[in-house]
Amino acid sequence: MKKVVVIGGGTGQSALLRGLKQVESIELYAIVTVADDGGSTGRLRDDLHIPAMGDVRSVMLALAESESLMGDIMNYRFDNFSGTLAGHNLGNIILSALTKKSGSFVQAIADVSKVLRVKGTVIPSTLNDVTLYARTVDGRVIQGEHNITDSHTVIDRVFYDQYVAVYPDALVAIREADYIIIGLGSVYTSILPNIIVEDIRRELCEARAKIIYYCNCMTQHGETDGYTVERHVETLHKHLGKEIIDHVVYSTDDIPEEMLRKYEAEEAYPVVLGQKEHDYEVTGCSLLSFDTGVIRHDAEKVRRSFEKIMEEDD
Repeated sequence: MKKVVVIGGGTGQSALLRGLKQVESIELYAIVTVADDGGSTGRLRDDLHIPAMGDVRSVMLALAESESLMGDIMNYRFDNFSGTLAGHNLGNIILSALTKKSGSFVQAIADVSKVLRVKGTVIPSTLNDVTLYARTVDGRVIQGEHNITDSHTVIDRVFYDQYVAVYPDALVAIREADYIIIGLGSVYTSILPNIIVEDIRRELCEARAKIIYYCNCMTQHGETDGYTVERHVETLHKHLGKEIIDHVVYSTDDIPEEMLRKYEAEEAYPVVLGQKEHDYEVTGCSLLSFDTGVIRHDAEKVRRSFEKIMEEDD
């Protein structure tokens, strides 16, 4: 049984996990950021002074054994409401209530994981109430993940302004892993908030596992404008302080023209390979689905891509 650790956050990590949970003969561990400070998550953080639960909730639903009524409940959002409930996600409220009841965010995750029959272990990168900062190329400092995303400026690096204590289980998972998968998701606001936790950074630099990066298929305006596959990898290595990625997987799908125009209106463009020679292995393959009218990673294609890597390693 191979141990596979997936590091990230947001919808990208959830998309990856929906495919990986279908792979036989692996134990899945998801290390998830708790730096989100927008929307329902941000409001609950401010009110209750607990770690952000939005990405954790999304990951648990992605790893759920099957679609269920409880999953629908956890995803329910109070749209078209007025008052204090407006815009809140019910799953976030449930996780917050369980955290307050038990006094433990980790226990709340465990309780909900049992109900959802989660196929894997969900691990927050830290239990601290953290605030993410970004330094732009022109020297400005932006506070808060939500503000970083909305700033639409060129980022030099992201950081925390104080020591962030790692949740110890994250280090154990990395240390024992056979494969470590970084991605998918926003580099600066979903992936790096985990990696810049100093003990996680150090553990990754010493890891014995094969480290694979699943690269985003589209650039993200305000974070990765003009980024190639290589630039994504360089950004990760810059924050790690060491070149650790062994294998990069990226999409070679032909995106329909009408969909490209839709994304161009949001200043998002396909991420392409910029050069032929690399110090890491590169795999280009079909990973995407366009059935819903938006670009999404297809769970079955993700599964096949990772299974192929495992087969080639045997």
